[in-house]
Amino acid sequence: MSSQSATSSVIRSAVLGAAGYSGAELCVLLARNPHFALCHAYASAGRQPESFSSLYPRHKGQLDLLVQPWTDAEIENIRGKVDVAFLALPHEASEEVAPKLMAAGIVVVDLSGAFRLKDPDLYPKYYGYAHQHPELINEAVYSLMEWLDQPLPQLISVPGCYVTAASLALLPLVKAGLLTDDNIPVISATSGVSGAGRKAALSTSFCEVGLNAYGFFKHRHRPEIEQNLGRKVVFTPHLGNFKRGILATSVVTLKAGVTVEQVKAAFEQAYHGKPLVRLLTTSPNVADVAGTPYCDIFWQIDGEQVVVVSALDNLLKGAAAQAMQAANVKFGKPETAGLLGGGVCHE
Repeated sequence: MSSQSATSSVIRSAVLGAAGYSGAELCVLLARNPHFALCHAYASAGRQPESFSSLYPRHKGQLDLLVQPWTDAEIENIRGKVDVAFLALPHEASEEVAPKLMAAGIVVVDLSGAFRLKDPDLYPKYYGYAHQHPELINEAVYSLMEWLDQPLPQLISVPGCYVTAASLALLPLVKAGLLTDDNIPVISATSGVSGAGRKAALSTSFCEVGLNAYGFFKHRHRPEIEQNLGRKVVFTPHLGNFKRGILATSVVTLKAGVTVEQVKAAFEQAYHGKPLVRLLTTSPNVADVAGTPYCDIFWQIDGEQVVVVSALDNLLKGAAAQAMQAANVKFGKPETAGLLGGGVCHE
C-alpha cells in the first residue's frame, strides 16, 4: 500500500457535514487519533452554531467543539490553518466546494459520490445531475484501501458503503482470475436505516421500516461496483429494520476445475496483512461489525458456485473509518490510527 511522508507535527483537520451521521463519526475518530487534531467542524449554512455534544449528547464533556454553519468565506479563515478537510456532504455540494478547498492548498477526503465514477457521463443517469468538474474526476484517487495501488493525491474519493462490502467480497476472486469470463455476479445487500442519513423521512423512520428492496437496476452504487470489478453486476439493495451495518450476499460462478484450495488461497493472499478485513469460518452478523472499522468476509463453495457474505458498518468501514484509513496513509501515519478501541456515535 502506498503512503506519503509527513512531518512529525499533528495533522490539522476540518469536517464539513459534521452534524450528519458519517460526519459525526469522523469527528469522533479524528478526536481520538493522536496524529490528527480536529480544529473545525461545520454543518450546513442554515444552521445555528451548536456544540457537537449537544448534537450527540453521549459525547458531552469529551467532544464539545462548536459546530458552525459553513459558508465559502470560511475557506479564507482556514487557509494555512488546516491540512485536510473531510467532506461528508451531498454529492453536488462536495463537487462545488472541493476545488475551492484544493485551491487553498488543503487535502480533500470526499465521502460523497462526487468523484467516484470515472465516466462523467454516468452522473446524469445515476446521480441526477451533470458533473461540472470532470477534470477533477481524473485527479481523484479512489480509496478502496485494501486494493489501493498508487499514492494518494490532494483529492481522495472514498468508496460507497454498499460498494465496499461487495468489492471486498468479490475482488479476490476477480483478481485471481477464478470466475468465468461471462459471469455476472448477483449481489443482494441490506443496510440499516442510518445509511439514509439523519434527516427525518417517513420512508426511513425506524418505526416504519420492515424489510424491503429498492433501487432495482438503477442504484448509484451499481456502476461503482462494476467499475471496481470490471464486469456487469446485478445489484439489489435492501433496507432493514436495524440502525447500522450492511450485510451483502454475492453469488458468482467459478471457472471449471477451480478448487476449494484456490478459492481459499485467493482470499488469504488478498487480505494477508490487511488489518481491517477479517476472514471468518462462520457467516458474519451485522451485530458483530456495528461500531467497528472491520469488514468480515465468509464464503462457501458448491461445485462451481460460490456464495460470499460480507458485513461492515455502513458509517465506519463504509464511510468514516475508510476515510480515516485513507488520511492516515496519505499523511504517513499508521493505517489503523484512531480506528481501534473507543466508542462511536450511534452504537
